Amino acid sequence: MRMKTSRIYVRPLQVADASYLLKSSQDQEIRYMTGTTAHFSLDVIEQHIESITKDDSREDYAICLNETDEVIGELSILDIDEEDESAGFRISMTSIEHTGKGLGYEVLRLMISYVFEELKLNRLQLEVFSHNKRGIRAYKKVGFVKEGTLRQTRKFEDHFFDEVIMSILKQDYVNHQ
Repeated sequence: MRMKTSRIYVRPLQVADASYLLKSSQDQEIRYMTGTTAHFSLDVIEQHIESITKDDSREDYAICLNETDEVIGELSILDIDEEDESAGFRISMTSIEHTGKGLGYEVLRLMISYVFEELKLNRLQLEVFSHNKRGIRAYKKVGFVKEGTLRQTRKFEDHFFDEVIMSILKQDYVNHQ
């Protein structure tokens, strides 16, 4: 499946995207924003992509620019629970140069619409680290609500950070249109 806006499109993540993900996993600011402490090889990322494409409880996408087809990020709808009509969500840009331009906001709007209108879910939840102010603003802008804070859950370079739990319900999405 491919979904698009005026500047970006999302398509299923492919093993060929592993080099983009490797690059982002090495970007220090991206690592800081996502709380990534592990280091990955290209082979490990390729194996990960192969395994998640077989997992029916999730959908993983590459975020690409319409003009160049460059992969600028990736996102996942995780732990899809059809019975409870809920799922988790995560998104990451592949480099800081693609942040602050509203591209993440476009992707969020596109995916939230997909989650509530196509997947027919009622709840979408994410976790974001408290120091990722840009991400928190974008999530709030599309209708996510802060539900709580898990204090000092992540240690990154000798500093502890809180994890903020946010969600959006179908009724929030409908009211936010």
